[in-house]
Amino acid sequence: MLIFVENITSRLTYTLDFIFKERDLNYELTLDKKYFLGSKSPKFNYSRETFDEGVVSMIPSSILFRKGVYNFSINKNLFHNEECLTINEKTDPFASIFYILTRYEEYNSTLLDQHGRHEGKNTVLYRFNWHHRVMCDHWAEDILDYFKHHCGFNYQKKIHHPQIIPTFDIDKAYAFKHKGLLRTVLANFKDLWKKNADKLLERRMVISGSKKDPYDNFDKIYEIHRRGFDVKLFWLLGDYGKYDKNISYKHKRHIRLIKKMGKIATIGIHPSYKSNSNEFFVHNEIERLQNILSKHVQNSRQHYLKMTLPNTYETLIEQGIENDYSMGYADICGYRAGTARKHLWFNVLTNQKTKLKIHPFAYMDGTLNEYLGMSPESAQEKIVELFMEAKKYGGDFIFIWHNDTINDYGHWLGWSQVLEFTLRLREIFE
Repeated sequence: MLIFVENITSRLTYTLDFIFKERDLNYELTLDKKYFLGSKSPKFNYSRETFDEGVVSMIPSSILFRKGVYNFSINKNLFHNEECLTINEKTDPFASIFYILTRYEEYNSTLLDQHGRHEGKNTVLYRFNWHHRVMCDHWAEDILDYFKHHCGFNYQKKIHHPQIIPTFDIDKAYAFKHKGLLRTVLANFKDLWKKNADKLLERRMVISGSKKDPYDNFDKIYEIHRRGFDVKLFWLLGDYGKYDKNISYKHKRHIRLIKKMGKIATIGIHPSYKSNSNEFFVHNEIERLQNILSKHVQNSRQHYLKMTLPNTYETLIEQGIENDYSMGYADICGYRAGTARKHLWFNVLTNQKTKLKIHPFAYMDGTLNEYLGMSPESAQEKIVELFMEAKKYGGDFIFIWHNDTINDYGHWLGWSQVLEFTLRLREIFE
């Protein structure tokens, strides 16, 4: 596909790479009007220049040809067969992809929750009820279909078989075990004050060894690995705090557990709650995990999904992280970046494509149960909806659970069936 433009920018090539190269297709950009008109290739004019009536043209939005971050008026309109964004009243599916894929709107947004996180319910995707769809892929394929019908571009849609990738955040390895005398005594006093006799008894039974710790579900994760899944774990090793309550990274039993799980799963860092505002903590936590595993840590996912663009990702890159799995929201399910495909992060402020690979996830256990208040049955229906998007448009189906949510314990009673259902999606629908 030959595309005429007035200026070639990093934003433009990033967007076109997503449309074409992600689907093993080729494109060429040109600034030469004579070369463009003389070419026998399928051609498209993406500029303000005017050509003869036979040349298919679109006047672009300015977002792909500017630097910095601006506040645009955003609405929606129909392009070909798909609704897309109008940016400053210009209907532009190319700009739509860039706007959503880069999370452009988050750079200027001040609408944050109590944890300093962007909420899915405040996004453009949610506003137009697109959050459960891989909209960037919808737009990419709509563009390609448009080129096929209007420019003679040879394009055939592929059949996709999304990989099911279970991931687990290890925020608290154990509910009662290995927490040290002081934490255990204080926890007992707290339960006494609240008259929580059941919890007091359970703690005593677990510590004495007469009952298994309810969070010790690592055998279940091991079994998932044995079924052939590429299991990924994200381990919290931050210092103790209000939102960082794992057992000490120095504890021998904890170290032994991490090493054991590292033999069957890829372990990444789970940067602590407070680390999002201090790269010193991130550095220390990564170093702790690398020392335990005796190898370079490549993967990361933010604890509480706390993420600030571009700071969080810049810090991860500086610390040698190659893959991030934080791209999703806590309050809603769906595709934060409008795709299930792995893609390279583009820093909107520096106007550069980076080497950090973003792996979007479709849902988190806590979102379904705690934020949305779904039943296990309704959760399964939502998961099917999300999976079918990846199946139709490509990408991986990544989802988040925790070691403490997979054992039908407490308010997670009945939810192990939801995890099992997710693991069987390909078997069910293929």
